[in-house]
Amino acid sequence: MFIKNTWYVAAWDKEVTGDGLFSRTIIGVPILMYRTADGTLVAMEDRCCHRGAPLSVGKREGDCVRCMYHGLKFDSNGQCIEAPAQPRIPPQAKVRTFPVVKQHRWIWIWMGEPAKADPALIPQTPWLDHPDWRSLDGYIHYDVNYLLICDNLLDFSHLPFVHPTTLGGGADYASFPPKVERLDNGVRITRWALNTEAPPFVKAVKDWPGKVDRWNIYNFTIPAVLLMDSGNAPAGTGAPEGNRVDAVEFRGCQAITPETENSTHYFFAHPHNFSIDKPEVTKSIHQNIVMAFEEDRAIITAQQKNLALDAEFKMVPFAMDAALSQFRWVVARRLEQEAAEAAATAVAGVAQPVTLHRQPADHA
Repeated sequence: MFIKNTWYVAAWDKEVTGDGLFSRTIIGVPILMYRTADGTLVAMEDRCCHRGAPLSVGKREGDCVRCMYHGLKFDSNGQCIEAPAQPRIPPQAKVRTFPVVKQHRWIWIWMGEPAKADPALIPQTPWLDHPDWRSLDGYIHYDVNYLLICDNLLDFSHLPFVHPTTLGGGADYASFPPKVERLDNGVRITRWALNTEAPPFVKAVKDWPGKVDRWNIYNFTIPAVLLMDSGNAPAGTGAPEGNRVDAVEFRGCQAITPETENSTHYFFAHPHNFSIDKPEVTKSIHQNIVMAFEEDRAIITAQQKNLALDAEFKMVPFAMDAALSQFRWVVARRLEQEAAEAAATAVAGVAQPVTLHRQPADHA
């Protein structure tokens, strides 16, 4: 159902504090996160190995967590080190832990095989904390399958219709076809809208003398991360050739993390590199982005409810679906690969030679 051997955004760094317990479900697994006294991040399954009670309703004791059902105490490696009802602790009394990394204000978690958790595979988002860029943190919870949100982000032709007063811009935007390129782990989308109206959220922070050349260039990669170079420049000043004269630029950072089959976490920020000494500009941009994403949530939630009414409904593909079709293919391929690897591992385990140990003979 979900890709496991990949990095998911689990939280903004400010959500996991030094003295509390933070819980969030990721791909159907309840996760407990906290920081030890030296600031080290800890991520473990939020489920006591004894009776399955959530550890997040327990309490911190130094760098350890005590389950408040039967009092079991776990260290930061997930090992049970104390059980009030018995002096001997079974070695199998432990909870699963997960590799976790903080990078540029996002906390990333690896839900698959720990040995494969290479931090070098984490997408780079330096604009989230770079001094030359400004943004505010965003989070939205969706009650929909994460792939429907991916579909939305992979086809910006919806902007004039879903976001006429926020991100939409000129009604002609949808008529400019994107260039779609396949990547090993996703797709790259390039769309230029030339001599068009600036979108309302940009007009709110900059006066334009006329029409603009607008671009949205982004990679959308597994598991569902969008990193975008976008902006506007006065029409005809050479932006498509790289001359971004008097332009406004953004670096959109968005991460879609499945919670369950029908619910999703959506983390986002829209860093800008102009007017960075004016917090009111950053606030205006963020408020418009939040409004736009709430517009997306409304239409996607309505879509999910409609789809749930008829399991036999088949979507009719259009040319505008090229990027989302390719991304879904990449996801399906990765799921197939993981399933094949798991099956091979299971077979190898069964095929291990079994050594028979003879019982010592009885002696009278």
